Amino acid sequence: MADELGDVDHYRALLERWLERQLDENPIAVAVDHDPDPSVDRWFLRLKGEERDFTTIWLSLGQRTLQYETYFLPDPEENKDQVYEYLLRRNAKLFGMRFAVGAEDAVYLVGQMPLSAVDDGELDRVVGSTYAYVEQYFRPVLQLAFASRFKR
Repeated sequence: MADELGDVDHYRALLERWLERQLDENPIAVAVDHDPDPSVDRWFLRLKGEERDFTTIWLSLGQRTLQYETYFLPDPEENKDQVYEYLLRRNAKLFGMRFAVGAEDAVYLVGQMPLSAVDDGELDRVVGSTYAYVEQYFRPVLQLAFASRFKR
């Protein structure tokens, strides 16, 4: 058990260093925060987007895994079947992530990896993929989920 706790400390330090570098070196990174809730070990990385103003990625450190997620879209008002079919078909093409329905029927992009896989390169891939998927799929899904708002 002590080794597991030591490993978590190692990955916590790795994450903190990597996130600091994002603020210094990544031009679209605008904020990093650590969740003040002591019951979770979670960070928020906020990125400036083009299709969507901002994308916030939550990185949650567990004893054995790193979970990552971003809020993608509120509960669709229209065309739910088409929205969910579109997203499920996209799931087959995503690497290391998937679309999921979460709280209040909102849509999230979620993923996880074992701590043993976490390094700077994997963090770059996770954040880059999350950003790319949001930028690529947000507009088409938004237009399906809120179609009548775009007809005005």
